[in-house]
Amino acid sequence: MPIRMATCYQVAILITFLIFIPAAIQMKKLFPFLVALLAQLNLFAQGPVFYVSPKGSDQNPGSLHRPFLTPQKALQKASAQSGKNVTIEFMEGSYPLSTTLELNAENCRFQSLQLRSYQNQKVVWSGAASIKPIWKEEGKGLFLAHLSVQQPIDRLFLNGKALPMARYPDYDSSARVFFGASEDALAPSRIASWKNPSNGYIHALHQGEWGGMHFRITGKSADEKLTYDGGWQNNRPSPMHKRFRYVENIFEELDPPGEWFYDVASQTLYLIPPVGTDLKNAVFEISQITDLLHIKGTVQKPAANITITGIIFRQNNRSFMETREPLLRSDWTIYRGAALLLEGTEKVEIKACEFTELGGNAIFLSGYNKNNRISNNHIHHIGASGILFVGNSEAVRSPAFRYELAVSWDTMDYKLGPQSKAYPQQCTSENNLIHHIGLVEKQVAGVQIEMASQITVDHNTIYQVPRAGINIGDGCWGGHLIQFNDVFRTVLETGDHGAFNSWGRDRFWSPDRHLIDSIVAAKPGIEFLDAIRPTVLRNNRFQCEHGWDIDLDDGSSNYEIYNNLCLSGGLKLREGYHRKVYNNILVNNSFHPHVWLKNSDDLFKHNIVSNPHAPIQINDWGHQVDSNFFLAKNGWEKARKLGIDAHSSYGDPGFAAALSGGFQVKAGSLVERIGFRNFEMDFGVTDPILKKLAERPVIKPLYSLQTEVQSTQTEWLGGRFKSIETLGEQSAAGLPERRGALLLNVQPNGLLGKSALKVGDVVVKMGDEEIVKALDLWKAYEAVKWMGSVKVKLFRNQQEMEVELGLK
Repeated sequence: MPIRMATCYQVAILITFLIFIPAAIQMKKLFPFLVALLAQLNLFAQGPVFYVSPKGSDQNPGSLHRPFLTPQKALQKASAQSGKNVTIEFMEGSYPLSTTLELNAENCRFQSLQLRSYQNQKVVWSGAASIKPIWKEEGKGLFLAHLSVQQPIDRLFLNGKALPMARYPDYDSSARVFFGASEDALAPSRIASWKNPSNGYIHALHQGEWGGMHFRITGKSADEKLTYDGGWQNNRPSPMHKRFRYVENIFEELDPPGEWFYDVASQTLYLIPPVGTDLKNAVFEISQITDLLHIKGTVQKPAANITITGIIFRQNNRSFMETREPLLRSDWTIYRGAALLLEGTEKVEIKACEFTELGGNAIFLSGYNKNNRISNNHIHHIGASGILFVGNSEAVRSPAFRYELAVSWDTMDYKLGPQSKAYPQQCTSENNLIHHIGLVEKQVAGVQIEMASQITVDHNTIYQVPRAGINIGDGCWGGHLIQFNDVFRTVLETGDHGAFNSWGRDRFWSPDRHLIDSIVAAKPGIEFLDAIRPTVLRNNRFQCEHGWDIDLDDGSSNYEIYNNLCLSGGLKLREGYHRKVYNNILVNNSFHPHVWLKNSDDLFKHNIVSNPHAPIQINDWGHQVDSNFFLAKNGWEKARKLGIDAHSSYGDPGFAAALSGGFQVKAGSLVERIGFRNFEMDFGVTDPILKKLAERPVIKPLYSLQTEVQSTQTEWLGGRFKSIETLGEQSAAGLPERRGALLLNVQPNGLLGKSALKVGDVVVKMGDEEIVKALDLWKAYEAVKWMGSVKVKLFRNQQEMEVELGLK
């Protein structure tokens, strides 16, 4: 067996064992002693070890001193090792892949396989190939080069970083949506200026801002109208958003430094280099493939016992035009692929890897996967989702694939649970740092779960995402454990969603809640046919920009939600069954019950709530809404008027250090009387390296606890407001009462700077909320920000008027 290098730790263990060998011999336990010694030392590999190096050759035997050149050769050799435990070690450098690496259980005869970096060296698996363009300057900063590439180029990298295609509007890293979007992206005059827009793209938000949509331009008609196909990236079809859209890969839009365009017909690459680029010494690469590694087996013969450690996956093609498979009745379609795809696997571990500069998904567990662990990875700056656990619809009984489609009673399968094993089960996403995802696609999540069972999402940090941080797409088949995650800066580019979001449009569900009432009354227990196990959310910290921190949408059932800290968006329960929500803290927001069903059995108690409950079309209050603690008296009073919260209370909860995130309550706090108890707040990654890299959410003041003096002025949406305090201010504004928020100044680039509000306006009402003092703006805003816009009543020049205020 090949001898591996020992670490200092291993040498120390060896010396220790040598000291105690005589005693072991005396005790007649020498053989098990030596077995334990070798297991601790790992000096001798349990099976063959192959080495791979960018300086190697596939004609070599794959030894340490004569390594292979390519991963393909190493995997081929490993696959032939019948019944052995195989290790492949990759030496420092980049391994460009022109085709997807394949590990197939049918051809792999090893007992186990480890793929890892040699001595923790930097190892990159890249989906891009190096090119050496000879540049010719055309004037005005434009350079061109001829390439022997006969198909469109999807991504161009300069010194390892992707450059934007020629686009309109130009790339702007500070823009909230799409790094720049404009209503006139498809203006007739602009289209008329494009000579040949074929192979260009249109990117747009869904009309309701429920994710994104993408189209490939196929041509232009004689009357200057575009022809295109696409839009299948969202399972709730709609027209494209009129304002949030942009076009790319259009030659005539090639203008600012950093953009490029490739003309397939003439095989010419056009580039306006970023300022300061040294073209002679620059490294250029183009993406070649979409998926880098597939590990595939079957339920009967899974690919098993595989570990991948310390590999960097990067620089593949984007996959947005392949995102078209509908996922039951959620709003999602997906591309069943990724940089790393697992399908038909067991006991696979992906750990301490990095996924960056990717065009689509990072890790996809598709169909049957069991007892897999995704841990300690850094996933960032990618085009789509981080980690996906998505089963196949063949496992679902009576599936339907669109929101408006329902399964009829006479054809419904009434058997419990799945009908096959083609779904992820008992898998874990643990201690992963996931951020800056969805750079291309917008219906994405840090962790996506759909048609899966008993998935654990534990101690992940997820932020800077356009939509949900964690999303569960249906009730099939529950049993998930979501705990100790730190999820913030979510729903940044879309709306009406949650940092944690779920749907439950299972086989019993219908958009008509009266029909659901009748179905469940006639067939009690039908709501458990898919959601067979409770899903638990506990000890998480959530924060959402344009929605709810926790959003249980259409039909989400069988949830237990406790010990969560919600920083800004509150908690929403739309219609569903058997949700137990207790011992949570809702900072600067409230409880949002929407359109509840009869006999829902829902429970909401022992929670700390900042603002009044915000019910919509509630006729039945479930099992119990009581024993909660409000930060303001008006919230308690409004709840009592609704006939709920008879044993609730209000006041200062006595947080230890709320401004610094310390939401533990002090001993003897009033909240203890209603049953609230402190809970563990160990949020996010614990790996020392990842923890050092991870950002933390911004903690805002508790507006409900501000005194009148403290609340005189506030910054809000890029403007500064002050409370109306004097008779002179009241008279100048023409107000009937001394109340309202006076706009003092506006930042030109803020939301208010782009709105109809003007300096000197006094806001007196937002939506249904009266604005008495400046801080009331925040309270009203947190309740309505999910809607995208709100009607504002104000006084201007002593005249009352109403304007529509955009909240994004």
